[in-house]
Amino acid sequence: MLLKNTLSYISGSFTPADIRIDSDAGIITEIARGLAAHDGERCIDAQGLHCAPGFVDLHVHLRDPGFTYKEDIYTGLAAAACGGFTAVAAMPNTSPVIDTPELVQYELRRSAKAGCRLLPLAAVTKGQKSRELVDFDALSAAGAVGFSDDGQPVSTPMMLAAMRTAAERGYLILSHPEDKSVYDPSVISAPPEAEELGIDRDIDLAYHTGARLHLCHVSTAWGMDSVRRAKKAGLRVTAETCPHYFTLTQDDLARIGANARMSPPLRTEADRSAVLDAIADGTVDCISTDHAPHSQEEKEKPLAETPNGIIGLQTSLPLGVTMLVREGVITLGRLIELMSVCPAKIIGLPEKRIAEGAEADLTVFDPDESYVFTEEMIRSRSHNSPFIGRKLYGAVKMTFLRGEAVWRENGFKA
Repeated sequence: MLLKNTLSYISGSFTPADIRIDSDAGIITEIARGLAAHDGERCIDAQGLHCAPGFVDLHVHLRDPGFTYKEDIYTGLAAAACGGFTAVAAMPNTSPVIDTPELVQYELRRSAKAGCRLLPLAAVTKGQKSRELVDFDALSAAGAVGFSDDGQPVSTPMMLAAMRTAAERGYLILSHPEDKSVYDPSVISAPPEAEELGIDRDIDLAYHTGARLHLCHVSTAWGMDSVRRAKKAGLRVTAETCPHYFTLTQDDLARIGANARMSPPLRTEADRSAVLDAIADGTVDCISTDHAPHSQEEKEKPLAETPNGIIGLQTSLPLGVTMLVREGVITLGRLIELMSVCPAKIIGLPEKRIAEGAEADLTVFDPDESYVFTEEMIRSRSHNSPFIGRKLYGAVKMTFLRGEAVWRENGFKA
């Protein structure tokens, strides 16, 4: 197969190039300008389109097993492919919790024929109860790429023990940083202090243990400053933020309602500005979606009763283009690093690049195309997005996984 006339992200910049793919081997075999199609070779004209290494999301919820009325592995990975993702890391807060090798293998079997790689994350503690550590070695051997108790913050003694184990064996801990002791769980929005105390505690434990720590969905100015200090101190700390934290504020909750309720909650305009600054200065290592599907019935409950979370796999690139690139916060090339190159490095995947011999995991997109995001476009089983009806820029046209086209936008001739 031959992709003609792309602007491809090669060696840190977008360069005009044709890309030849061996679909059987799943690799890129040739990159040059003016390549001619071989006899019988499929040729796709990507004139005016950009091509990037497939996106990687370190933080999604696929709800399988146990909550498949919200999402399952197949529907979640279909939405991921539609959004340009070729690999996503699935959080373990399912039912049962992903805390055994058998459950890791279940996820891998279920995802084997999907259009996106599933990277299993296993729990830190059995049942996410902060009482007993999981068997890190057995879970890693089964295919787990990291460990997280996600929305159930790990107690200090257990997190210290987990980080010591992770440091000894080279495993990655992904933390939902939150100190639940400083707020009333019945209140809709946790105060920023809860997140900030959690961030500072985990950074302190990373300092004392030498563990690799990834901080999930950082949303406050103080939190970003803490990450900056950790990096300057040389700690093995990385951090993500999510599109809703650089796009929306707490004022949008009253306007949008339940589809703007998430954890951590939306913050102030000052926090949103600080998140943008952290993206611009490199404090933020990657952008993740925290894709969290919930059913319509759940999101129609009174605001105080509705669960936290929104979907985000199909709006991540468009919000990055619309709110970061078009607003001059970062370049398009830097956005690709935050969505592909950097998260792949954090989670231990082979280097994401467009080069001869590299895996043909590719996303073809138009950063200039504008449209209104509608409910009919959503591929997830659940539709709880705060961005329905919003004008966005940036449309994914095709996604390739191992050289196979796993997503093609309706109407795109390919």
